[in-house]
Amino acid sequence: MECTVSWTGGAGTRSGMGFVAETGSGHVIAMDGAPDAVKPENGGQNLAPRPMETVLAGTGGCSAYDVVLILKRGRHDVRGCSVKLSSERAAEDPKVFTRIHMHFTVSGRDVPASAVERAIQLSHEKYCSASIMLGKTVEITTSFELVELAA
Repeated sequence: MECTVSWTGGAGTRSGMGFVAETGSGHVIAMDGAPDAVKPENGGQNLAPRPMETVLAGTGGCSAYDVVLILKRGRHDVRGCSVKLSSERAAEDPKVFTRIHMHFTVSGRDVPASAVERAIQLSHEKYCSASIMLGKTVEITTSFELVELAA
């Protein structure tokens, strides 16, 4: 897996904290920093997610992917899945994540709660590279709700 991250503030301007990541699969992700009121030249323009937000989003995407795939492989009639991630970070540099809570909302027809619980557990213990990696230094908790769709 490869990725190239380039500063967009170069090429003459030398300001701003925007970056573009070009992934090995040919996709582009924009990132930017928060504006800095004290030293504007050190801050971003709030034009894209922060790099740490993309880490959080990637973790949610990795785990939600697993949950849907596990439920589908179990032949459950899953129709929707979202995960809301809430995080806490250290107050001092490096401002690493200290806690992450992932709340899944799974919708479908006749999907057993036990299957959703098992899918989340398998994701976090066996399949989701991102959450397993972060879980070595971050307290990660999960919860879920199941929304039954009418026939």
